[in-house]
Formats: sequence, structure tokens, C-alpha cells
Amino acid sequence: MDEFILTLAQSTGQKVDFKKQLRHLYNPSANEVMVVDIPAIKFLMVDGMGNPNTAQAYQEAVEALYATAYALKFLFKKEQEFDYVVMPLEGLWWVPDMREFSIEHKEVWQWTMMIAQPQEVTEALFEQVRAQVQRKKPSPALAKLRLEQFREGVAAQIMHHGPFATEGPTIARLHAFLQEQGYTPGGKHHEIYLSDPRRAAPEKMRTVIRQPMVPIV
Repeated sequence: MDEFILTLAQSTGQKVDFKKQLRHLYNPSANEVMVVDIPAIKFLMVDGMGNPNTAQAYQEAVEALYATAYALKFLFKKEQEFDYVVMPLEGLWWVPDMREFSIEHKEVWQWTMMIAQPQEVTEALFEQVRAQVQRKKPSPALAKLRLEQFREGVAAQIMHHGPFATEGPTIARLHAFLQEQGYTPGGKHHEIYLSDPRRAAPEKMRTVIRQPMVPIV
């Protein structure tokens, strides 16, 4: 699966858009559930807890992620003449007992918000850029930010069109597919936000809904 890792090594001098290189991971069908095997990908990550609509920690986490991701992009463009499109925001969502996971109680949700990075982003570069961002725009979330390789493995996914509030039937369809195929959720609920809710019309928003899966035993 190494050919799927985000890398600038084969860049031809043009801006790289990893989403286009990894269409099977970032542009699934909205008509049917697809099974994919996600390789190890490097991410900027921040953990937290609370309602994403109201928790200040969530807003700070997202701001820190984007600030660091763009600072890394500009560093590569300036110093190494590599340019790439910053990847979309992604989120892992869960509660300790997933049987109690409910949109009615978002205040107890735990989350990891993250943005995928090229393989060339090293720990040293990450620390350098994080320090720069902290000097320019201090944030408590930056201290929680980390760079981590994440291997999600086999998962089912589908594209959801529309606002976040209407995701329920899409998620139910995904879980029904798992049951029909003899699988059960084997990891955290995963969403990839391809649209900016501040700019896109609600009905035009696109969100990848992904669920790692394991055989029912």
C-alpha cells in the first residue's frame, strides 16, 4: 500500500492535490457503500471532548490545525519549491461505550480532529512550524497538537450530500451494510469534511462518512 502514502517525491513541479490522487478514499460514491483499505497516513491531530457546536476547545483545535497545516505548506513551497493543496479537516468521534453514542448528547462526545500531511513532514519540521505559529497566534490547542502516523485499515464509506443534521439516514445505511456483510464497527466513527460550512450552501455540502469494520464473531 506504499504507493498510496501522501508524498511529494514524485511531484512534477505542479501543485499536488492528494485528494485527486486518492479519489477512492476522498471521493466515494453517494449511491452505494464502498469498502476500502486505508494505508498509513501522517496527520496533524488534536484530541478533545465536548459539543463541536459550542465547545471553545473544539474551535481552538480546528484553528490550530489549519494554522499549522498552512504554515507547513508555505514552508515547503518557499524552501523546497513543492506546492500542494492543504487536505480537508477530518474527525474521529466516539464515546467510551458506543452503544450510548447519540446526537442528543454531543456534550459527552470525544473527538480527534486532524488534517493529513505529506510524508515529508518530519517531527523536526512540525516542531519548528508549531513554534512559529505559537509566536504569531498563541493558542492552548497548539500544546496538544501532535504529528502521528495513522493506519485505519479496512473500512466502509459513503458520501453524504447535505448538512450535518441530515447525516443520520446515511450513517444508518452504512451500518446496515456492515451488518448485511457480516461485519461490525471496529473503530471510531470517521468523517471527512470536503465542504466549508461557512461558504457552501447546506444542500451542497459533501462529507465522507467512514466506519472501520471487523468480522462479526
